[in-house]
Amino acid sequence: MQWSLVVPVKSLARAKSRLADTADDAVRPDLALAFALDTVAAALACPAVADVAVVTDDLRAGRELAALGAAVVPDEPGGGLNAALAHAAAAVRAARAESAVAALNADLPALRPAELARVLERAAQFPRAFLPDAAAIGTTLLTAAPGRELRPAFGPDSRNRHRASGAVELRPAGVDSVRQDVDTGDDLRAALALGVGARTAATAARLLIAGQ
Repeated sequence: MQWSLVVPVKSLARAKSRLADTADDAVRPDLALAFALDTVAAALACPAVADVAVVTDDLRAGRELAALGAAVVPDEPGGGLNAALAHAAAAVRAARAESAVAALNADLPALRPAELARVLERAAQFPRAFLPDAAAIGTTLLTAAPGRELRPAFGPDSRNRHRASGAVELRPAGVDSVRQDVDTGDDLRAALALGVGARTAATAARLLIAGQ
């Protein structure tokens, strides 16, 4: 099964506020963009992924992610993350009606294409499925088989909300890079330990230099 991924990227100026203890206002937008670029680059390199649509109204993020080969979908109707993802999934299926669709977090800078492929292969067995994050509270991936609505329920405690919605919780081993999203300084350190993409590594190096 070939998947179309939708990846939400919020305004870089407002992104990653919980990293304030690790990165200042001048660096956080660059970190958020680096996370998204490394995530999308890895997703596009995954053999199970047919295409990636980024949902954003941020001009800089849209321009740089489009340069990687992602399609850019406007953040409509402006009703928050879940509304944006539902809109993007509908836009994808307007072009490919029978597409399998998955929503993927944009803050997975350690993402490995092979690990993503393993998760998507498992997800293909179910009408809807999700992968919990490393903290086992949130969700990093939500999938919908052809003909099924995505029905995203991201936000606080999304693991339980997606489970309550009827999505099957995926529990494959050895997919840490697909679960390690980055919201806090500890998350960033965990991602760096896994091994992040080149853009995140370069931006994180600025933090280390500044802290010397």
